Amino acid sequence: MPIRWKFLPILLALSIAACQPPATDDGAPAFDPIAYVDPFIGTGAHGHTFPGPTMPHGMVQLSPDTRLPGWDASSGYHDSDTTIYGFSHTHLSGTGIGDMGDILFLPFTGPATDSLIATFDKEAETATAGQYAVHLKNFDVRAELAVTQRTGMHRYTYPEGVEQKLLIDLGHVLQANWGHESLAGTLEFIDEHTIQGWRRTSGWAYDHPVFFYAVFSAPYRVIETRDGDAVLSGQSLSGKSIKTWLSFPDNASTELLINVGISSVSMEGAQKNVEAEADNWHFEARVEAARDAWRAALGRIAVNTLDEAIRTNFYTGLYHSMLAPMLAQDVDGRYRGMDHQIHQAEEGFTNYTVFSLWDTFRALHPLMTIIDREQTAVWIRALLRKYEEGGLLPKWPLASNYTGTMVGYPAVSLIADALSKGIDDFDAQQALAAAVISSHYQPGIAAQRPEPRAGRVTPRQLDFIARQAFIPADSALGSVSYGLESAYYDWCIAQLARYVGQDSLARVYAERATYYRHYFDPASGFMRAKMSDGQWKEPFNPYFSDHEDSEYIEGNAWQWSWFVPHDVPGLMDLMGGPDAFAAKLDTLFSTRSVVEGARASADISGLIGQYAHGNEPSHHIAYLYHAAGRPAAMQARLDDILQTFYHPTPDGLIGNEDCGQMSAWYVLNALGFYQVTPGLPVYTIGRPLIHDATIALENGRTFTIVVENNSLENKYVDRATLDGSPLPDLSFSHDAIENGGVLTIVMTGTAPS
Repeated sequence: MPIRWKFLPILLALSIAACQPPATDDGAPAFDPIAYVDPFIGTGAHGHTFPGPTMPHGMVQLSPDTRLPGWDASSGYHDSDTTIYGFSHTHLSGTGIGDMGDILFLPFTGPATDSLIATFDKEAETATAGQYAVHLKNFDVRAELAVTQRTGMHRYTYPEGVEQKLLIDLGHVLQANWGHESLAGTLEFIDEHTIQGWRRTSGWAYDHPVFFYAVFSAPYRVIETRDGDAVLSGQSLSGKSIKTWLSFPDNASTELLINVGISSVSMEGAQKNVEAEADNWHFEARVEAARDAWRAALGRIAVNTLDEAIRTNFYTGLYHSMLAPMLAQDVDGRYRGMDHQIHQAEEGFTNYTVFSLWDTFRALHPLMTIIDREQTAVWIRALLRKYEEGGLLPKWPLASNYTGTMVGYPAVSLIADALSKGIDDFDAQQALAAAVISSHYQPGIAAQRPEPRAGRVTPRQLDFIARQAFIPADSALGSVSYGLESAYYDWCIAQLARYVGQDSLARVYAERATYYRHYFDPASGFMRAKMSDGQWKEPFNPYFSDHEDSEYIEGNAWQWSWFVPHDVPGLMDLMGGPDAFAAKLDTLFSTRSVVEGARASADISGLIGQYAHGNEPSHHIAYLYHAAGRPAAMQARLDDILQTFYHPTPDGLIGNEDCGQMSAWYVLNALGFYQVTPGLPVYTIGRPLIHDATIALENGRTFTIVVENNSLENKYVDRATLDGSPLPDLSFSHDAIENGGVLTIVMTGTAPS
C-alpha cells in the first residue's frame, strides 16, 4: 500500500483491492493485514527505520542506503534524502548506532566512475511488506528488491539500447565517521554468471565478517576492479575496500536479475543459501512468498477499527516488531558463535542476533510471549548458547560480538517473564547460573574477549552493588540508572531462583531488589546520586542531562525516578503514599518540557512535561497511576501519548524505533493493555484504540477483545469484564489470555468517579 502518503486516499483503495487474498467461502474478501503495512513509517525524523524488504526475523534486510554519516544514518536511509549510494543486504531497524550495510550493489548507466550515486524522486519510490522499488532518475533504471530468509533478489530494468552496468562495493560502510570501517575483503570471479567474496568490518560489531555469493541472469564482463586507487586484475582479488564495475553487453533483455546469498560463516554457506532458497529467477514469486510469510505473521492478530490511521499504525507497528532479533544461521545449520568459531547447530536450535534487550524487554518480548511463545523459547536458548560460547549473557549482541551497549543485564527479564508464563522449553538451571554471573563484575571474563566493549557487559558498577548495596557517583558513571535497573533485574533473578527451587538464593536477590531505596531522596522526591561518603551529590537539577556522562543514562531524574517496576507499592510509600504519588505523576506530565545541559541526551524526546516517550525508561510510567487508584488519569495520559506520538507518516515515530520496542508499545496499548512488570504475568487495562481484536494463540484457542462505545472522545474505561466476570481493578493475568475467552471493555467520555 504505502508509496508516498500524499497519495494515500487513492493508493489505499487500489492497494487493498490488489492485495486481497482469496475470498472466504461466503464470497466475502478475507482481511489482508499487509495492505496496512507502511515501511516508510519511522524513516523520517529520528525513527531510524529502513523501507527495504525483509522476512519476519530474517537474515537479509535488502534496502537502499541514502545516507552514510551521522546519527540519522543508523539504518542507512532517511526520508529526507533523494540520492541513493546503492542497495546493501543488511540493516538495523531503529537503533541509535549504525552498523551493517554489507555488500552494496548499484545499477547504473554511463561512465564507470569512482563517485557513482543515484538520484530519485519520492513519488517514484514504493515499499510494501516484501518488496521495494524505485526509479533511479539519473540512470533511468528501475530497481526492485525482494528477499528470502537468507538471500536478496535484485531486478534492474535498464533503458532499451543502453549498456547495462553494475557497481559492487565491498568497502561500503555506514557511519564511517563513528569508527565503522572496512578492514579486508576478497572478490572472486567464478564464471561469467557468478561472483563470490567476503568483507570484514569493525565498528559497533568489533569483528564482523560477511560472505556473499551472487548469481546473474546474464553474463557479465569486468570493466575495472580497484582497491582504493590501486587497479586490480585476476580471478581472485584481495583488498581493504574492493570495488568492481561490471557490464552486461550480451544481455538479450532489458531486465537484469541477481540472486545474492549472504552468510556469516563462509562463501560456501552463502552459496548453499542461494541454492536452497533462490535457485530460480521468478521475482514475482519471491515477492509473493515474502508477502505470504508476512500475512501469516501479522495475521496472528486481527483488529477492527473504523480509523484507517490506527489500523496502519497497528500493522506497521506489528511489522516493525518482527524485524529483530534476526536469523544468523545458514540453511545447513552452521553459524558463527560468540567465541568467533563456526558451530553446527543441533536439531531444535537456531542462532539469532540483534537482541536490543534493554529496549525490547519492556514491550516487544512481552508481546511475543502472547503471539509467539515458541519463538520466545528459541530466542532464550540462543541467548543461553551465547553465554556458553562467550562466558556472559549478552545485553546487545551484534553479529557474534558483545557490544556492551546500555544498562544492566536485561536478558534475565526475558527469561523470568517467559517462565512466569509457562514458557520453559530451555534449561532453567543454566539460565539461573548465567543470570547470577551477569549480576556480578566480571573483569576476568571480559579480559579474555577481543571486543574492547566487552567490559561493559558486566561493568564495575555491579561490584559496588555486591559490596556496599549502592553505586557511589564519585566512583562510577550512570550510578542511578545502573542501581535502579539492577534492582529490577535482581528481582527477576529471585523469580528464577524460586522457579528452580533455590529459595536461599532467591532471598539474597530479593534483598538486592530492595537496593533501589538507597537512591531515593525524601527531601526532593527524586532518585538521586549518592557519593562514597553517603551524602547526596550536589548540585542537583532534575532537568539536567549529560547523555551517558552523568548518573542518569539517556535521561534525567524526572524520567528515571519511576523505574521500580517490581515494587510499585514500595516506591509509592517512599513518595508519601497514593495521593502524593499521583500528585508527583501529575507534576511529571505537566512541568516544563525543557531538558538542560550542554550535552543533554538526544534520546530524550517525545516530551509531555518531563515524560519522554521517545526513550524506553518512560514507557511504563503512565500505568503507575493505576497503583495510586487513579485509572482515569492513566487513561487520559495514555490517550495523549497514543494520539500525539504515533502517526502513519515517515516522521510518525517520536524516537528511535529501537528494534521494535517503540512499535510493540503501540501494539499492546492499542489493544488496550500493558504489562508493567515483565516477570509478573499481569496486564493492566489502559486506553484501547481498536473496536475489537482477535489474537490467534498457539494452543488453538483465541483471545478476543471487544471495546464498546470507543471513539476519540470516549477515552475513559467505564467498566471491563472477562468472560462476563467484572474486572474492578482493571487487570487480568496472562493465564486469562492463554485460556482463551473474551475481554470486554466499555468506554465512556466522562472520567468515572
